[in-house]
Amino acid sequence: MLSSPTVSKCEHGRRRFSVIVPIYEHWHLVPHLLACLQLQTFPDDCFEIILVDNGSSSILLPPDLPANATVLHCLIPGSYAARNFAADHATGEWLAFIDADCLPTPEWLEGLDEAARGLAATDALLAGAIDVIHTSEKPNPYEIYDMVRGIPQERYVTRGYGATANLAVPTELFRQLGGFDGNRFSGGDAEFCRRAGSMGSPIRYVPRAQVNHPARATWREIATKARRVKGGQIAAGDLARRRLWIAATIMPPLRNAWCLLRNSRYSLISRMIAIYILHLLWIVELRELLRLRRGGQAERR
Repeated sequence: MLSSPTVSKCEHGRRRFSVIVPIYEHWHLVPHLLACLQLQTFPDDCFEIILVDNGSSSILLPPDLPANATVLHCLIPGSYAARNFAADHATGEWLAFIDADCLPTPEWLEGLDEAARGLAATDALLAGAIDVIHTSEKPNPYEIYDMVRGIPQERYVTRGYGATANLAVPTELFRQLGGFDGNRFSGGDAEFCRRAGSMGSPIRYVPRAQVNHPARATWREIATKARRVKGGQIAAGDLARRRLWIAATIMPPLRNAWCLLRNSRYSLISRMIAIYILHLLWIVELRELLRLRRGGQAERR
């Protein structure tokens, strides 16, 4: 631990939120995230920030680390293992998970707090909105793909889960359930949320609690994510479920292409570009499937 948070002045003498950020080779993005957290309309003495490094080759700590921020080191590889490690050290009533490459809007925590009022420790999980945005003046094809595909959090919630890019869980409930599956490199959020739902703690969508996620701008970035997600799908669950994912990978991504085509938020040209990139990524996924079946290690980035 390199720094310590300040003493809470919140109701009942306990912080409302512990903002948990797993970091692997993305320390250069942390200053932007911290700047957004310092602009929160929610009182800064009512939340702590836990930055948990997960084996980065180098750590570039911001020189002006906020007083309510703590830096931890998790030696077990994987973002879900890192989140579990941070949760063990959290002091907040709620765990607010976010990624290092996300940019929370000023009302993010206030929106979560508003939705959490009156909820008991096991009543519900909260999933905030995620908007994938471009940061360049003219988005390239890879950014267009990432934006059109997006992170459809509202749709995820209808399926019983939320992405950890914007997910809040009561600390007591998280610990009761034993946290995320630390062996996963991908898909641990869906597994945890559905496990919570099966125990009587459903997930709710909170559109006001929004974070922005810059679109991936290079082929390497989107291909790496495709490999990581595919590895998480194939390695997780029972044998029958893994076989289903293998079969789904072999089939052309027509269903996903149809979802992209129906996204009327973007122009037809943008949607066609996204569908083209989707099919290029299908080839990446097929190669990743073969590599993993031959004993290769799953992608963790």
